[in-house]
Amino acid sequence: MTLISLVVTLVVVGVILWLINNYIPMDGNIKKILNVVVILFVILWLLTAFGLLGPISGMRIG
Repeated sequence: MTLISLVVTLVVVGVILWLINNYIPMDGNIKKILNVVVILFVILWLLTAFGLLGPISGMRIG
């Protein structure tokens, strides 16, 4: 993945999250949970993209 596509993806995710937070009426707690989930997903995706974390499909829970 090139650096440009990585930055474009992060910008698109940020804009979508901003649009959801500003224009979709939700309770504050739901917005916080949504923000945390999206940020965790993006962090995991970045770690996988840079090779610091193995493929997520190979992880087992339990």
